Amino acid sequence: MKSTNLFVCVVLWATVISTPAAAQEWAVQRLDASPRHHEWVDVPAGEGQTVRSFVAYPEKSGKTLAVIVIHENRGLTDWVRLFADQVAAAGYLAIAPDLLSGFDAEHAHTGAFASSDAAREAIYKLDADQVTRDLLAVREHVGGLPAASGVTVVAGFCWGGAQSFRLATNSPDLAAALVFYGTAPDDPERIAAISAPVHGFYGETDERVNATLPETRRLMEAAGKTYEVEIYAGAGHAFMRQADDPEGSPEAKKARDDAWARIERILSSIG
Repeated sequence: MKSTNLFVCVVLWATVISTPAAAQEWAVQRLDASPRHHEWVDVPAGEGQTVRSFVAYPEKSGKTLAVIVIHENRGLTDWVRLFADQVAAAGYLAIAPDLLSGFDAEHAHTGAFASSDAAREAIYKLDADQVTRDLLAVREHVGGLPAASGVTVVAGFCWGGAQSFRLATNSPDLAAALVFYGTAPDDPERIAAISAPVHGFYGETDERVNATLPETRRLMEAAGKTYEVEIYAGAGHAFMRQADDPEGSPEAKKARDDAWARIERILSSIG
């Protein structure tokens, strides 16, 4: 079984996810109504490890950039798959890996956990280096798909936001890292290894994560790295997911809409 810890991301979930851990009915309904092609793939990641991943294809011909979507600390939920579909709706190839793949003999993927709390407990037992190996394998896989241009961006949420930042320290060929309310590595040597621009998306009331931003800015500036931050008024932690929930607050929905406009500007500037 994978062991030890990763970046700790404490999340107050406004929405209780039903059993199994991945299930969010409102997200499933939207996925079922999507006209875009979806598929599941098993990505080899070495030493017998495979990463179960959800792929969403845009409705267009030709090659396009790919976005690796890294889930929150409850695993690959239906909402994360919905976000991947939204990336595809914007015209880009998306892949969302389940980083709880092969957790142990009883839990082959997120959906095998009895609850979102159980999935969260498992997340913090993952080995950080294995997570990186899994993500690098996913990057290689998606970059080789016929629909891919070879340009890859990473986007992640909360725990996945921290993983997006970390992947930028380990993958020099990323075109950009989109970090949604995730924390940065605090090691200057890791920061110095970043080559991609990092774009941060944060909620105004997310005091715990926002308290880390001044030091992250300092480290990125000292290393001469690009770190562009937007803080969305009235929004809290996990506002992207909360906004897609039918019961999401107006503040979350406004922040989500503004964030999506920014996402599309960033991706279109990369090509």
